[in-house]
Amino acid sequence: MQRIIVIGTTGSGKTSLARALAGRLGAPHGEQDAWNHGPGWQEAPRDEFRARVAAFTAKPAWVMDGNDSKARDIGWAQADTLVWLDYPARTVCWRLLRRTLQRVITRESPLPWCFQTHWRRRREPPELVAASPHLRLIRLRSPAESERWLRGV
Repeated sequence: MQRIIVIGTTGSGKTSLARALAGRLGAPHGEQDAWNHGPGWQEAPRDEFRARVAAFTAKPAWVMDGNDSKARDIGWAQADTLVWLDYPARTVCWRLLRRTLQRVITRESPLPWCFQTHWRRRREPPELVAASPHLRLIRLRSPAESERWLRGV
């Protein structure tokens, strides 16, 4: 595992797991949401976002989190491992509810986005991985399973 992408629905903990994994492996961490969303969730121009993903994934080793389809072709072509946080809706909704309550003051809530994307994000990965046979898929179905896997890395 040298070039790893962590995917999952909003609230699954992609960034937290990717950051911890990068630290454990001594690899740089990249967060697609940080490259794609500016202040007020303004979306970055497509070419700019793709250039950032391309520059990051050109490195020999990395851990990147994100599901953005605008640059999937770039990241997935460079990756050797895909970690899929495939958690049930009750888990991610609970996490997002806690996050939402913490963000009430800033008026930024990811909860509506979860309801828009959760089920699609659970259906897509098998089809996408089938089109990228070079990727080793690691499917983690609960936060406890993710923790056990991370400890073993």
